Amino acid sequence: MCGESTALMASLEGEVGEPRPKDIHTTERGFMDLPTNLNNVETWANVPSIINKGASWFASKGTAKSKGTKIFALTGQIRNTGLVEVPMGISLRKIIYEIGGGSATGKKIKAVQTGGPSGGCLPQKLFDLPVDFEALTEAGSMVGSGGMVVMDESTCMVDVAKYFLKFLIDESCGKCVPCRIGLSRMLEIINDITEGNGTEEGLELLKETADTVSMASLCALGKTAPNPVLSTIKYFLPEYEAHIKEKRCPAGVCRELIHYSINRDKCKSCGACFKACPHGAIIKEEKTYKIDDDKCQKCGVCKEVCKFNAVNVK
Repeated sequence: MCGESTALMASLEGEVGEPRPKDIHTTERGFMDLPTNLNNVETWANVPSIINKGASWFASKGTAKSKGTKIFALTGQIRNTGLVEVPMGISLRKIIYEIGGGSATGKKIKAVQTGGPSGGCLPQKLFDLPVDFEALTEAGSMVGSGGMVVMDESTCMVDVAKYFLKFLIDESCGKCVPCRIGLSRMLEIINDITEGNGTEEGLELLKETADTVSMASLCALGKTAPNPVLSTIKYFLPEYEAHIKEKRCPAGVCRELIHYSINRDKCKSCGACFKACPHGAIIKEEKTYKIDDDKCQKCGVCKEVCKFNAVNVK
């Protein structure tokens, strides 16, 4: 066995005792300093069918450059959630509306994020894009891990970028400065924007930092981590501008930028909001109720329990 191991080492390294040259980029080295092929479960699951039916059968599905099928985890504000296997090249629209069944809330769908946490958010106007590696990457997203999150008009795209940025910071190994420091700095800027402290200069710095992180990070996580931020700025810039210039969240999501009030004309004095408010912010006022701004924590419980749509959020 010792001789066989020595022979194996020699075949991998050339001559025993002669290490491979170290001019290969660290992210391109695998086992024994050689490129290493990592196959996941989805990859291996395709092998039996290809063996049984042939490579031409597999290649007949998909597009010229993106062959076969792909499994996506379809989720979000959509009727039919779950794992869906589709041929590469199918449009986002068919997945969202024909397979997914469209909006689960009755509200208009405005975006879909593909590729997992590092994927980009694409607007409704791009739903006719084919789902393949080239088209999604060019649009600022990717196929990635196969995530597909559908969002309707009640979603704040600035908040979405912040949510995924927090996740990616936790996932970063911290080895390289662009990813370790850059992502944290991006989160600081986005926090300012969602809290009403954002500036136009800060937005420009956010874009510049995102571009730097994308170009200078060592691994694919760092290079793709800015996608949620860059894509939402590109396709949903008016939402960023509303947060910065008007100090409001159009979707009514960012707590520091929203205000709850009760419409007296619609209020039926049922007391549902008064009973449900966990902060004691609902006050009885003659025949109706009002909200004490000093006590209100903007949790949204009052709006959820009101059956008469009397609670306004601005």
